[in-house]
Amino acid sequence: MKENGKRQMKCYCGDIHNHCGVSYAHGSLEDALTNARLQLDFASVTGHSSWPDMPEGVEGLENVVDYHAAGFAKLEAGWREFVDTFDGFNEPGRFVCFPSYEIHSLAEGDYTVYLKDGKRGMFRPPNIRDFQGIIRRVRREGGDGFLMPHHIGYKTGYRGINWDVYDENVSPFIEVISMHGCSESDECSPDYLHTMGPRRGGCTMQAGLAAGGHFGVIGSTDHHSAHPGSHGYGRAGVWAEELTRDGIWEALKNRRCFALTGDRIELDFRVNQSMMGTILPYTREREISVSVIAGDALDCVDLLKNNRVLQRWNCIESPLWPSGGGTSLRGTSGGGCRGKLFIEAGWGEAGVRREWDIAVSVENGVLVDFEPRLHGVDVVDPEQGHAGEYQFSRLWDQEGVIRLKTVTWGNPTVRTNANQGVCVELEANEDTVVRVEVNGRNFSKRVRELAEGSEVFYLGGFLSGAVHLHRFVPEGLYTREMRYVDLGSGSGSDSGFGGGAGTGAGAGTGSGSGEDSYTSSTTRTNTPGAGAGEDFYYVRVRQRNGQLAVSSPIWVRMKA
Repeated sequence: MKENGKRQMKCYCGDIHNHCGVSYAHGSLEDALTNARLQLDFASVTGHSSWPDMPEGVEGLENVVDYHAAGFAKLEAGWREFVDTFDGFNEPGRFVCFPSYEIHSLAEGDYTVYLKDGKRGMFRPPNIRDFQGIIRRVRREGGDGFLMPHHIGYKTGYRGINWDVYDENVSPFIEVISMHGCSESDECSPDYLHTMGPRRGGCTMQAGLAAGGHFGVIGSTDHHSAHPGSHGYGRAGVWAEELTRDGIWEALKNRRCFALTGDRIELDFRVNQSMMGTILPYTREREISVSVIAGDALDCVDLLKNNRVLQRWNCIESPLWPSGGGTSLRGTSGGGCRGKLFIEAGWGEAGVRREWDIAVSVENGVLVDFEPRLHGVDVVDPEQGHAGEYQFSRLWDQEGVIRLKTVTWGNPTVRTNANQGVCVELEANEDTVVRVEVNGRNFSKRVRELAEGSEVFYLGGFLSGAVHLHRFVPEGLYTREMRYVDLGSGSGSDSGFGGGAGTGAGAGTGSGSGEDSYTSSTTRTNTPGAGAGEDFYYVRVRQRNGQLAVSSPIWVRMKA
Protein backbone atom coordinates (compact mmCIF):
# COMPACT_ATOMS: atom_id res chain seq x y z
CA MET A 1 0.00 0.00 0.00
CA LYS A 2 1.39 3.41 -1.02
CA GLU A 3 0.59 6.75 0.55
CA ASN A 4 -0.49 9.62 -1.71
CA GLY A 5 -1.63 12.43 0.52
CA LYS A 6 -4.75 11.20 2.30
CA ARG A 7 -5.27 8.44 -0.27
CA GLN A 8 -3.81 4.98 -0.18
CA MET A 9 -3.19 3.14 -3.41
CA LYS A 10 -2.43 -0.47 -4.21
CA CYS A 11 -1.08 -1.85 -7.48
CA TYR A 12 -3.34 -4.29 -9.36
CA CYS A 13 -2.77 -6.20 -12.59
CA GLY A 14 -5.35 -7.02 -15.27
CA ASP A 15 -6.27 -7.43 -18.92
CA ILE A 16 -9.27 -5.54 -20.30
CA HIS A 17 -9.03 -6.34 -24.04
CA ASN A 18 -9.16 -10.01 -25.07
CA HIS A 19 -11.60 -12.33 -26.75
CA CYS A 20 -13.42 -15.66 -26.57
CA GLY A 21 -16.19 -17.47 -28.43
CA VAL A 22 -18.97 -14.99 -27.59
CA SER A 23 -18.38 -13.52 -31.06
CA TYR A 24 -15.64 -14.76 -33.38
CA ALA A 25 -12.87 -16.30 -31.30
CA HIS A 26 -12.49 -19.50 -29.26
CA GLY A 27 -13.54 -20.87 -25.89
CA SER A 28 -16.42 -20.04 -23.59
CA LEU A 29 -16.79 -16.88 -21.51
CA GLU A 30 -16.80 -19.05 -18.38
CA ASP A 31 -13.44 -20.55 -19.40
CA ALA A 32 -12.06 -17.07 -20.09
CA LEU A 33 -13.05 -15.69 -16.69
CA THR A 34 -11.84 -18.82 -14.89
CA ASN A 35 -8.46 -18.45 -16.63
CA ALA A 36 -8.35 -14.74 -15.80
CA ARG A 37 -9.00 -15.39 -12.12
CA LEU A 38 -5.93 -17.68 -11.99
CA GLN A 39 -3.44 -14.86 -12.51
CA LEU A 40 -5.16 -11.45 -12.69
CA ASP A 41 -6.79 -9.04 -10.24
CA PHE A 42 -9.24 -7.66 -12.83
CA ALA A 43 -10.33 -8.45 -16.36
CA SER A 44 -12.74 -7.66 -19.12
CA VAL A 45 -13.51 -10.05 -21.97
CA THR A 46 -14.32 -8.29 -25.22
CA GLY A 47 -16.96 -9.19 -27.80
CA HIS A 48 -16.78 -8.03 -31.41
CA SER A 49 -19.76 -5.81 -32.21
CA SER A 50 -19.45 -4.02 -35.55
CA TRP A 51 -17.34 -2.80 -38.47
CA PRO A 52 -19.09 0.12 -40.20
CA ASP A 53 -16.59 0.40 -43.10
CA MET A 54 -16.02 -3.33 -43.53
CA PRO A 55 -14.55 -4.04 -47.01
CA GLU A 56 -17.60 -5.79 -48.43
CA GLY A 57 -17.49 -6.75 -52.07
CA VAL A 58 -13.68 -6.79 -52.20
CA GLU A 59 -12.36 -9.83 -54.01
CA GLY A 60 -10.34 -12.12 -51.76
CA LEU A 61 -11.87 -10.78 -48.53
CA GLU A 62 -15.20 -12.59 -48.71
CA ASN A 63 -14.30 -14.98 -45.88
CA VAL A 64 -13.13 -12.10 -43.68
CA VAL A 65 -16.47 -10.34 -44.15
CA ASP A 66 -18.46 -13.52 -43.50
CA TYR A 67 -16.87 -14.49 -40.19
CA HIS A 68 -17.01 -10.93 -38.88
CA ALA A 69 -20.71 -10.61 -39.70
CA ALA A 70 -21.46 -13.97 -38.06
CA GLY A 71 -19.52 -12.98 -34.94
CA PHE A 72 -21.34 -9.66 -34.61
CA ALA A 73 -24.72 -11.39 -34.80
CA LYS A 74 -23.65 -14.01 -32.23
CA LEU A 75 -22.69 -11.36 -29.66
CA GLU A 76 -25.94 -9.44 -30.19
CA ALA A 77 -28.03 -12.58 -29.69
CA GLY A 78 -26.24 -13.48 -26.45
CA TRP A 79 -25.73 -9.99 -25.01
CA ARG A 80 -27.89 -10.34 -21.91
CA GLU A 81 -26.26 -13.64 -20.91
CA PHE A 82 -22.83 -12.10 -21.68
CA VAL A 83 -23.39 -9.25 -19.20
CA ASP A 84 -24.95 -11.46 -16.52
CA THR A 85 -21.99 -13.86 -16.57
CA PHE A 86 -19.64 -11.07 -15.51
CA ASP A 87 -21.90 -10.25 -12.58
CA GLY A 88 -21.68 -13.87 -11.47
CA PHE A 89 -17.86 -13.92 -11.56
CA ASN A 90 -17.31 -10.44 -10.08
CA GLU A 91 -15.99 -10.68 -6.50
CA PRO A 92 -14.91 -7.31 -5.03
CA GLY A 93 -11.64 -7.53 -3.13
CA ARG A 94 -10.55 -10.69 -4.94
CA PHE A 95 -11.36 -10.55 -8.66
CA VAL A 96 -13.11 -7.77 -10.57
CA CYS A 97 -14.56 -8.21 -14.05
CA PHE A 98 -16.80 -6.26 -16.42
CA PRO A 99 -17.95 -6.54 -20.06
CA SER A 100 -16.61 -4.73 -23.12
CA TYR A 101 -16.99 -4.85 -26.87
CA GLU A 102 -15.01 -3.77 -29.90
CA ILE A 103 -15.76 -1.68 -32.98
CA HIS A 104 -13.47 -1.86 -36.02
CA SER A 105 -12.79 1.05 -38.36
CA LEU A 106 -10.41 1.17 -41.29
CA ALA A 107 -10.56 4.97 -41.45
CA GLU A 108 -10.60 5.88 -37.75
CA GLY A 109 -8.94 2.94 -35.99
CA ASP A 110 -10.22 0.13 -33.77
CA TYR A 111 -11.69 0.96 -30.35
CA THR A 112 -12.77 -1.09 -27.34
CA VAL A 113 -15.94 0.16 -25.63
CA TYR A 114 -16.45 0.19 -21.84
CA LEU A 115 -19.81 1.21 -20.38
CA LYS A 116 -20.17 1.29 -16.62
CA ASP A 117 -23.73 0.06 -17.00
CA GLY A 118 -23.49 -2.92 -19.34
CA LYS A 119 -27.27 -3.30 -19.17
CA ARG A 120 -27.60 -0.45 -21.68
CA GLY A 121 -26.81 -2.90 -24.47
CA MET A 122 -24.56 -2.27 -27.45
CA PHE A 123 -24.31 0.89 -29.49
CA ARG A 124 -23.30 0.47 -33.14
CA PRO A 125 -22.98 3.92 -34.71
CA PRO A 126 -21.62 4.41 -38.25
CA ASN A 127 -18.30 5.89 -37.14
CA ILE A 128 -16.07 6.65 -34.13
CA ARG A 129 -17.00 10.35 -34.02
CA ASP A 130 -20.63 9.43 -33.48
CA PHE A 131 -19.60 6.95 -30.79
CA GLN A 132 -17.77 9.74 -28.97
CA GLY A 133 -21.00 11.70 -29.00
CA ILE A 134 -22.84 8.70 -27.53
CA ILE A 135 -20.37 8.47 -24.65
CA ARG A 136 -20.76 12.17 -23.91
CA ARG A 137 -24.55 11.73 -23.90
CA VAL A 138 -24.30 8.72 -21.55
CA ARG A 139 -22.28 10.88 -19.16
CA ARG A 140 -24.83 13.71 -19.30
CA GLU A 141 -27.47 11.15 -18.33
CA GLY A 142 -25.49 10.17 -15.23
CA GLY A 143 -23.66 7.14 -16.62
CA ASP A 144 -20.08 6.76 -17.74
CA GLY A 145 -18.07 5.13 -20.49
CA PHE A 146 -14.71 5.04 -22.26
CA LEU A 147 -13.49 4.28 -25.74
CA MET A 148 -9.96 2.81 -25.88
CA PRO A 149 -7.94 2.93 -29.11
CA HIS A 150 -5.95 -0.29 -29.52
CA HIS A 151 -3.17 -1.60 -31.81
CA ILE A 152 -2.74 2.08 -32.60
CA GLY A 153 0.53 1.65 -34.55
CA TYR A 154 -1.03 0.47 -37.81
CA LYS A 155 -1.25 3.05 -40.58
CA THR A 156 -4.30 5.31 -40.55
CA GLY A 157 -6.75 3.86 -43.04
CA TYR A 158 -5.62 0.34 -42.17
CA ARG A 159 -7.23 0.15 -38.69
CA GLY A 160 -4.50 2.20 -37.00
CA ILE A 161 -5.25 5.28 -34.92
CA ASN A 162 -6.44 8.49 -36.55
CA TRP A 163 -5.17 11.25 -34.26
CA ASP A 164 -7.51 13.76 -35.95
CA VAL A 165 -10.47 11.74 -34.63
CA TYR A 166 -9.03 10.79 -31.22
CA ASP A 167 -10.70 12.57 -28.25
CA GLU A 168 -8.76 12.40 -24.97
CA ASN A 169 -11.86 13.23 -22.91
CA VAL A 170 -13.68 10.15 -24.17
CA SER A 171 -10.48 8.05 -24.38
CA PRO A 172 -8.37 8.82 -21.27
CA PHE A 173 -6.04 5.87 -21.96
CA ILE A 174 -4.76 3.96 -24.98
CA GLU A 175 -3.35 0.47 -25.53
CA VAL A 176 0.37 0.46 -26.45
CA ILE A 177 1.30 -3.21 -25.92
CA SER A 178 -0.57 -6.32 -27.11
CA MET A 179 -0.02 -9.50 -29.12
CA HIS A 180 0.23 -7.16 -32.14
CA GLY A 181 3.44 -5.69 -30.67
CA CYS A 182 4.48 -2.45 -28.95
CA SER A 183 3.48 0.96 -30.31
CA GLU A 184 5.43 3.17 -27.92
CA SER A 185 7.52 4.15 -30.96
CA ASP A 186 8.34 2.70 -34.38
CA GLU A 187 11.70 1.42 -33.09
CA CYS A 188 10.79 -0.40 -29.88
CA SER A 189 10.41 -4.12 -29.28
CA PRO A 190 8.37 -6.23 -29.85
CA ASP A 191 7.75 -5.28 -33.48
CA TYR A 192 4.45 -5.57 -35.38
CA LEU A 193 4.45 -8.88 -37.30
CA HIS A 194 0.71 -9.56 -37.67
CA THR A 195 -0.90 -10.01 -41.12
CA MET A 196 -2.37 -6.51 -40.73
CA GLY A 197 1.03 -4.92 -41.45
CA PRO A 198 3.90 -2.93 -39.88
CA ARG A 199 3.97 0.09 -37.57
CA ARG A 200 3.88 3.67 -38.79
CA GLY A 201 5.82 6.29 -36.82
CA GLY A 202 3.03 8.87 -36.89
CA CYS A 203 0.58 6.42 -35.30
CA THR A 204 2.62 5.65 -32.18
CA MET A 205 2.34 6.74 -28.57
CA GLN A 206 5.30 9.10 -28.96
CA ALA A 207 3.69 10.79 -31.98
CA GLY A 208 0.49 11.38 -30.02
CA LEU A 209 2.39 12.85 -27.08
CA ALA A 210 4.50 15.10 -29.32
CA ALA A 211 1.28 16.47 -30.81
CA GLY A 212 0.07 17.48 -27.36
CA GLY A 213 -2.12 14.49 -26.45
CA HIS A 214 -2.98 13.61 -22.85
CA PHE A 215 -3.58 9.92 -22.31
CA GLY A 216 -2.61 7.09 -20.04
CA VAL A 217 -1.25 3.82 -21.39
CA ILE A 218 -2.02 0.16 -20.75
CA GLY A 219 -1.18 -3.22 -22.21
CA SER A 220 -3.67 -5.92 -23.18
CA THR A 221 -3.27 -9.36 -24.68
CA ASP A 222 -5.88 -9.07 -27.47
CA HIS A 223 -5.80 -12.87 -27.11
CA HIS A 224 -8.50 -14.76 -29.03
CA SER A 225 -8.70 -18.07 -27.15
CA ALA A 226 -10.37 -17.45 -23.78
CA HIS A 227 -7.20 -16.68 -21.83
CA PRO A 228 -7.05 -13.09 -20.50
CA GLY A 229 -3.54 -12.24 -19.33
CA SER A 230 -1.88 -14.91 -21.51
CA HIS A 231 1.72 -14.31 -20.45
CA GLY A 232 3.95 -12.15 -22.61
CA TYR A 233 1.35 -10.41 -24.80
CA GLY A 234 0.30 -7.46 -22.64
CA ARG A 235 -1.29 -6.53 -19.35
CA ALA A 236 -2.42 -3.39 -17.54
CA GLY A 237 -1.17 -2.19 -14.18
CA VAL A 238 -3.26 0.31 -12.20
CA TRP A 239 -2.95 2.15 -8.91
CA ALA A 240 -6.37 1.98 -7.25
CA GLU A 241 -7.81 2.63 -3.81
CA GLU A 242 -9.72 -0.65 -3.82
CA LEU A 243 -10.24 -3.76 -5.91
CA THR A 244 -13.79 -3.01 -7.02
CA ARG A 245 -15.33 -2.02 -10.32
CA ASP A 246 -15.51 1.58 -9.09
CA GLY A 247 -11.89 1.47 -7.91
CA ILE A 248 -10.50 0.12 -11.19
CA TRP A 249 -12.72 2.45 -13.21
CA GLU A 250 -11.58 5.51 -11.24
CA ALA A 251 -7.89 4.57 -11.66
CA LEU A 252 -8.24 4.20 -15.45
CA LYS A 253 -10.24 7.43 -15.77
CA ASN A 254 -7.47 9.33 -13.97
CA ARG A 255 -4.66 7.67 -15.97
CA ARG A 256 -3.06 5.97 -12.95
CA CYS A 257 -2.16 3.07 -15.19
CA PHE A 258 0.80 1.57 -17.01
CA ALA A 259 1.52 -1.03 -19.68
CA LEU A 260 3.16 -4.41 -19.09
CA THR A 261 4.23 -7.17 -21.45
CA GLY A 262 3.75 -10.05 -19.00
CA ASP A 263 5.68 -10.22 -15.72
CA ARG A 264 4.12 -8.34 -12.83
CA ILE A 265 6.17 -5.17 -12.51
CA GLU A 266 5.03 -2.73 -9.84
CA LEU A 267 5.91 0.68 -11.26
CA ASP A 268 5.30 3.89 -9.31
CA PHE A 269 6.34 7.09 -11.10
CA ARG A 270 5.79 10.58 -9.69
CA VAL A 271 6.71 14.21 -10.31
CA ASN A 272 6.62 16.49 -7.29
CA GLN A 273 4.86 13.62 -5.46
CA SER A 274 1.99 13.55 -8.01
CA MET A 275 1.24 10.16 -9.56
CA MET A 276 1.42 9.17 -13.21
CA GLY A 277 -1.35 10.61 -15.36
CA THR A 278 -1.32 14.01 -13.64
CA ILE A 279 -1.16 17.38 -15.43
CA LEU A 280 0.78 19.81 -13.20
CA PRO A 281 0.96 23.60 -13.26
CA TYR A 282 4.28 25.17 -14.14
CA THR A 283 7.13 24.66 -11.74
CA ARG A 284 10.78 25.09 -12.60
CA GLU A 285 11.99 22.33 -10.30
CA ARG A 286 10.59 18.85 -10.99
CA GLU A 287 11.46 16.25 -8.35
CA ILE A 288 11.04 12.91 -10.09
CA SER A 289 10.78 9.61 -8.21
CA VAL A 290 10.61 6.12 -9.67
CA SER A 291 10.01 2.97 -7.64
CA VAL A 292 10.15 -0.47 -9.27
CA ILE A 293 9.48 -3.92 -7.88
CA ALA A 294 10.06 -6.14 -10.90
CA GLY A 295 9.49 -9.79 -11.73
CA ASP A 296 13.12 -10.50 -12.67
CA ALA A 297 16.51 -8.83 -12.56
CA LEU A 298 16.29 -5.28 -13.90
CA ASP A 299 18.33 -4.36 -16.95
CA CYS A 300 17.66 -0.62 -17.14
CA VAL A 301 15.15 2.07 -16.27
CA ASP A 302 14.75 5.02 -18.63
CA LEU A 303 13.29 8.40 -17.71
CA LEU A 304 12.07 10.14 -20.86
CA LYS A 305 11.29 13.82 -21.26
CA ASN A 306 9.48 14.90 -24.42
CA ASN A 307 10.25 11.52 -26.03
CA ARG A 308 13.99 11.71 -25.38
CA VAL A 309 15.89 9.74 -22.75
CA LEU A 310 16.72 12.20 -20.00
CA GLN A 311 18.31 9.65 -17.67
CA ARG A 312 19.09 5.96 -17.89
CA TRP A 313 19.76 3.89 -14.81
CA ASN A 314 21.66 0.75 -15.80
CA CYS A 315 20.82 -1.85 -13.19
CA ILE A 316 22.29 -5.13 -14.34
CA GLU A 317 25.87 -4.44 -13.22
CA SER A 318 25.48 -4.66 -9.47
CA PRO A 319 27.62 -5.86 -6.58
CA LEU A 320 24.51 -7.68 -5.32
CA TRP A 321 24.93 -10.22 -8.10
CA PRO A 322 26.69 -13.40 -6.87
CA SER A 323 30.11 -13.94 -8.39
CA GLY A 324 31.36 -17.23 -9.81
CA GLY A 325 32.83 -19.65 -7.32
CA GLY A 326 31.29 -17.95 -4.31
CA THR A 327 29.21 -19.77 -1.72
CA SER A 328 27.22 -16.87 -0.29
CA LEU A 329 24.52 -14.62 -1.71
CA ARG A 330 26.22 -11.27 -1.85
CA GLY A 331 24.55 -8.21 -0.44
CA THR A 332 22.84 -10.22 2.29
CA SER A 333 23.35 -10.48 6.00
CA GLY A 334 24.02 -13.90 7.47
CA GLY A 335 23.95 -15.52 4.03
CA GLY A 336 20.16 -15.13 3.70
CA CYS A 337 17.90 -13.03 1.51
CA ARG A 338 14.56 -12.81 -0.26
CA GLY A 339 14.49 -13.55 -3.97
CA LYS A 340 12.52 -14.86 -6.95
CA LEU A 341 12.80 -18.11 -8.87
CA PHE A 342 10.90 -18.79 -12.11
CA ILE A 343 10.03 -22.43 -12.76
CA GLU A 344 8.98 -23.09 -16.35
CA ALA A 345 7.67 -26.30 -17.95
CA GLY A 346 7.09 -27.24 -21.59
CA TRP A 347 9.19 -27.61 -24.74
CA GLY A 348 9.19 -30.99 -26.51
CA GLU A 349 7.66 -31.63 -29.90
CA ALA A 350 5.24 -29.04 -31.30
CA GLY A 351 1.63 -30.18 -31.32
CA VAL A 352 2.17 -33.02 -28.86
CA ARG A 353 -0.13 -32.72 -25.84
CA ARG A 354 1.63 -33.10 -22.49
CA GLU A 355 0.04 -32.95 -19.05
CA TRP A 356 1.98 -31.52 -16.12
CA ASP A 357 1.52 -32.02 -12.39
CA ILE A 358 4.10 -29.88 -10.59
CA ALA A 359 4.66 -29.34 -6.87
CA VAL A 360 7.20 -26.76 -5.62
CA SER A 361 8.48 -26.69 -2.03
CA VAL A 362 11.56 -25.50 -0.18
CA GLU A 363 13.67 -27.00 2.57
CA ASN A 364 15.36 -24.64 5.09
CA GLY A 365 13.53 -21.66 3.63
CA VAL A 366 10.10 -20.06 3.31
CA LEU A 367 7.81 -19.75 0.29
CA VAL A 368 6.53 -16.17 0.59
CA ASP A 369 4.42 -15.69 -2.55
CA PHE A 370 3.94 -16.89 -6.10
CA GLU A 371 3.11 -15.34 -9.48
CA PRO A 372 1.45 -17.46 -12.21
CA ARG A 373 2.89 -17.07 -15.71
CA LEU A 374 0.42 -19.02 -17.79
CA HIS A 375 -0.22 -19.10 -21.53
CA GLY A 376 -3.40 -19.73 -23.43
CA VAL A 377 -3.68 -21.45 -26.79
CA ASP A 378 -2.51 -19.18 -29.61
CA VAL A 379 -5.29 -19.69 -32.14
CA VAL A 380 -6.37 -16.57 -34.04
CA ASP A 381 -7.94 -17.99 -37.22
CA PRO A 382 -11.73 -18.30 -36.59
CA GLU A 383 -11.80 -21.38 -38.84
CA GLN A 384 -9.40 -23.24 -36.53
CA GLY A 385 -9.99 -24.55 -33.04
CA HIS A 386 -8.04 -26.51 -30.49
CA ALA A 387 -10.02 -29.63 -29.61
CA GLY A 388 -12.35 -27.50 -27.50
CA GLU A 389 -9.78 -27.28 -24.71
CA TYR A 390 -9.31 -23.74 -23.42
CA GLN A 391 -9.33 -24.04 -19.63
CA PHE A 392 -6.62 -26.47 -18.61
CA SER A 393 -4.64 -24.97 -15.71
CA ARG A 394 -5.09 -25.07 -11.94
CA LEU A 395 -2.76 -23.42 -9.43
CA TRP A 396 -2.94 -23.32 -5.66
CA ASP A 397 -0.96 -23.10 -2.42
CA GLN A 398 -1.42 -26.18 -0.25
CA GLU A 399 0.26 -25.85 3.16
CA GLY A 400 3.45 -24.31 1.83
CA VAL A 401 3.53 -26.34 -1.40
CA ILE A 402 2.75 -24.57 -4.71
CA ARG A 403 0.86 -26.95 -7.01
CA LEU A 404 0.41 -26.40 -10.75
CA LYS A 405 -1.59 -28.72 -12.99
CA THR A 406 -1.52 -27.67 -16.63
CA VAL A 407 -1.07 -28.74 -20.25
CA THR A 408 1.40 -27.79 -22.99
CA TRP A 409 1.57 -28.65 -26.70
CA GLY A 410 5.20 -27.64 -27.37
CA ASN A 411 6.23 -24.28 -28.76
CA PRO A 412 4.59 -23.75 -32.19
CA THR A 413 7.59 -21.80 -33.52
CA VAL A 414 11.11 -21.21 -32.23
CA ARG A 415 10.06 -17.62 -31.37
CA THR A 416 6.70 -18.38 -29.70
CA ASN A 417 6.75 -19.26 -26.02
CA ALA A 418 3.83 -21.55 -25.15
CA ASN A 419 5.34 -22.95 -21.95
CA GLN A 420 3.65 -22.73 -18.55
CA GLY A 421 5.25 -21.59 -15.33
CA VAL A 422 5.13 -20.06 -11.90
CA CYS A 423 7.53 -17.60 -10.29
CA VAL A 424 7.98 -18.16 -6.56
CA GLU A 425 9.29 -15.63 -4.08
CA LEU A 426 11.13 -17.11 -1.13
CA GLU A 427 13.24 -16.38 1.90
CA ALA A 428 16.45 -18.32 1.35
CA ASN A 429 19.89 -18.91 2.79
CA GLU A 430 22.94 -20.95 1.76
CA ASP A 431 21.29 -24.18 2.91
CA THR A 432 17.92 -23.64 1.20
CA VAL A 433 16.96 -26.39 -1.24
CA VAL A 434 14.22 -26.01 -3.88
CA ARG A 435 12.37 -29.27 -4.48
CA VAL A 436 10.28 -29.76 -7.61
CA GLU A 437 8.12 -32.83 -8.11
CA VAL A 438 7.10 -33.21 -11.76
CA ASN A 439 4.71 -35.99 -12.82
CA GLY A 440 5.94 -38.15 -9.97
CA ARG A 441 9.65 -37.48 -10.54
CA ASN A 442 11.64 -35.49 -7.96
CA PHE A 443 14.28 -32.90 -8.72
CA SER A 444 16.11 -30.57 -6.34
CA LYS A 445 18.72 -27.83 -6.38
CA ARG A 446 20.30 -25.56 -3.78
CA VAL A 447 19.46 -21.88 -4.04
CA ARG A 448 23.13 -20.91 -3.81
CA GLU A 449 23.74 -23.02 -6.94
CA LEU A 450 20.76 -21.48 -8.74
CA ALA A 451 22.16 -18.04 -7.90
CA GLU A 452 25.17 -18.99 -10.05
CA GLY A 453 23.16 -20.37 -12.98
CA SER A 454 19.93 -22.06 -14.02
CA GLU A 455 19.21 -25.80 -14.16
CA VAL A 456 17.25 -28.00 -16.56
CA PHE A 457 15.56 -31.35 -15.99
CA TYR A 458 14.04 -33.55 -18.71
CA LEU A 459 11.07 -35.83 -18.22
CA GLY A 460 12.78 -38.56 -20.23
CA GLY A 461 14.89 -38.74 -23.36
CA PHE A 462 15.45 -36.34 -26.22
CA LEU A 463 12.36 -34.17 -27.08
CA SER A 464 10.55 -35.45 -24.00
CA GLY A 465 9.65 -32.07 -22.51
CA ALA A 466 11.64 -30.20 -19.89
CA VAL A 467 11.53 -28.15 -16.71
CA HIS A 468 13.70 -25.04 -16.41
CA LEU A 469 14.65 -23.70 -12.99
CA HIS A 470 15.74 -20.21 -13.93
CA ARG A 471 18.50 -18.37 -12.14
CA PHE A 472 17.62 -17.28 -8.59
CA VAL A 473 17.30 -13.47 -8.49
CA PRO A 474 18.03 -11.75 -5.14
CA GLU A 475 15.65 -8.95 -4.20
CA GLY A 476 18.33 -6.30 -4.64
CA LEU A 477 18.28 -6.98 -8.38
CA TYR A 478 14.56 -6.54 -8.95
CA THR A 479 13.81 -3.71 -6.49
CA ARG A 480 14.95 -0.14 -7.18
CA GLU A 481 14.20 3.41 -6.11
CA MET A 482 15.49 6.31 -8.20
CA ARG A 483 15.44 10.07 -7.86
CA TYR A 484 16.08 12.80 -10.40
CA VAL A 485 15.64 16.57 -10.24
CA ASP A 486 14.93 18.25 -13.55
CA LEU A 487 14.86 22.02 -13.95
CA GLY A 488 12.68 23.87 -16.41
CA SER A 489 15.76 25.47 -17.90
CA GLY A 490 16.99 22.04 -18.97
CA SER A 491 19.51 21.09 -16.28
CA GLY A 492 18.98 18.21 -13.93
CA SER A 493 20.67 16.11 -11.31
CA ASP A 494 20.42 12.42 -10.56
CA SER A 495 20.25 11.66 -6.84
CA GLY A 496 21.04 8.02 -7.49
CA PHE A 497 19.23 4.84 -6.70
CA GLY A 498 19.33 2.43 -3.80
CA GLY A 499 18.59 -1.24 -3.72
CA GLY A 500 17.34 -3.20 -0.77
CA ALA A 501 14.42 -5.10 0.62
CA GLY A 502 10.95 -3.67 0.88
CA THR A 503 11.63 -0.26 -0.61
CA GLY A 504 8.47 1.62 -1.55
CA ALA A 505 7.42 4.64 -3.56
CA GLY A 506 7.07 8.32 -2.79
CA ALA A 507 9.36 11.12 -1.75
CA GLY A 508 12.65 10.52 -0.03
CA THR A 509 15.66 8.31 -0.60
CA GLY A 510 15.87 4.54 -0.87
CA SER A 511 15.72 2.62 2.37
CA GLY A 512 17.98 -0.19 1.14
CA SER A 513 21.57 -0.99 1.89
CA GLY A 514 22.89 1.58 -0.57
CA GLU A 515 25.67 -0.74 -1.75
CA ASP A 516 24.80 -0.02 -5.36
CA SER A 517 24.06 3.69 -4.95
CA TYR A 518 25.78 6.33 -7.00
CA THR A 519 25.46 10.04 -7.62
CA SER A 520 26.08 11.91 -10.84
CA SER A 521 25.27 15.26 -12.39
CA THR A 522 23.71 15.59 -15.82
CA THR A 523 22.65 18.42 -18.09
CA ARG A 524 19.99 18.04 -20.77
CA THR A 525 18.51 20.30 -23.42
CA ASN A 526 14.92 21.24 -22.77
CA THR A 527 12.86 19.75 -25.63
CA PRO A 528 9.19 20.73 -25.31
CA GLY A 529 6.47 18.91 -27.21
CA ALA A 530 5.40 20.05 -30.65
CA GLY A 531 3.73 23.31 -29.70
CA ALA A 532 1.97 21.68 -26.78
CA GLY A 533 2.98 24.32 -24.25
CA GLU A 534 4.16 21.74 -21.73
CA ASP A 535 6.81 19.15 -20.92
CA PHE A 536 5.90 15.50 -20.51
CA TYR A 537 7.75 12.72 -18.74
CA TYR A 538 7.32 8.95 -18.68
CA VAL A 539 9.29 5.90 -17.59
CA ARG A 540 10.25 2.72 -19.42
CA VAL A 541 11.45 -0.37 -17.51
CA ARG A 542 13.26 -3.30 -19.09
CA GLN A 543 14.07 -6.54 -17.30
CA ARG A 544 17.00 -8.77 -18.20
CA ASN A 545 14.54 -11.42 -19.47
CA GLY A 546 13.10 -8.93 -21.97
CA GLN A 547 9.81 -8.15 -20.19
CA LEU A 548 8.82 -4.46 -20.26
CA ALA A 549 6.77 -1.81 -18.50
CA VAL A 550 5.85 1.65 -19.80
CA SER A 551 4.28 4.25 -17.51
CA SER A 552 1.58 6.77 -18.27
CA PRO A 553 3.09 10.24 -18.66
CA ILE A 554 3.05 13.20 -16.29
CA TRP A 555 2.73 16.64 -17.88
CA VAL A 556 4.09 19.95 -16.56
CA ARG A 557 2.62 23.11 -18.06
CA MET A 558 5.06 25.64 -19.49
CA LYS A 559 5.51 29.05 -17.89
CA ALA A 560 2.91 31.52 -19.10
